[in-house]
Amino acid sequence: MRVIGGELRGKKLTAPKDDSVRPTTDRVKESMFNLISGYIDEDTVVYDLFSGTGSLGIEALSRGAEKAFFCDKSKESYNITKENIASCRLNDRSRLVFGSYKKAVSEFEQKADLVFLDPPYGLDLWKDCSDMLVSQDRLNEEAVVVMEHGVENELTDINENLSLIKEKRYGAIVISIYRFSTASEEI
Repeated sequence: MRVIGGELRGKKLTAPKDDSVRPTTDRVKESMFNLISGYIDEDTVVYDLFSGTGSLGIEALSRGAEKAFFCDKSKESYNITKENIASCRLNDRSRLVFGSYKKAVSEFEQKADLVFLDPPYGLDLWKDCSDMLVSQDRLNEEAVVVMEHGVENELTDINENLSLIKEKRYGAIVISIYRFSTASEEI
C-alpha cells in the first residue's frame, strides 16, 4: 500500500497485519482519485470516516487538500492511521479522533468539501452517515461524498440532498460519488 499521487507519491504506508481492515487497493484508489481529481484543491477540507489506514485522507492531502479529519473506532485502525499520518509528516494538516463517526464528526472544527465513506460493508452505514452529515450541517455546498461499497450493497434511500454524479465498478467493489446541494429543484 502506497500513496499514488501528489507530493508524497510512492510513499509506503503501514497496512494491517491481518484481514481485520479492508484497505482500498492501490488500483481502486488510483481510479477513485482520477474520478475526483477536479474536486481537490488547496482549500479542500476532507473527512476520512472509517479511516482504516488513513490512506484516502492521506492521498487527498498529498494531492493538495488543505486539511483532513480522520476517525475510526477500532484501536488498531486508529493506531495505523496515526502512524501513517506521522510517517508522512502530515500532523499539522490532520486531525484524528478515536471513536465512532457520530462522535468524531461532531468534534471536527470545519465542514467538509470531500468525504470518504468506506464503512465495513456488513454494517450498511452509508445512509446513516449521509443523513447525519446533512442533518448536522457538516457539508459545504457542492461537497463531494465518495462511498466505497460492495456490489451486493445497494445504496438506496441516500439523503435527498446528495445526488449521484458518478459511479464505477471495479470487480466486486463499487465507487459511488455524490454531490451535496441544499438548493431545491425548480419545477
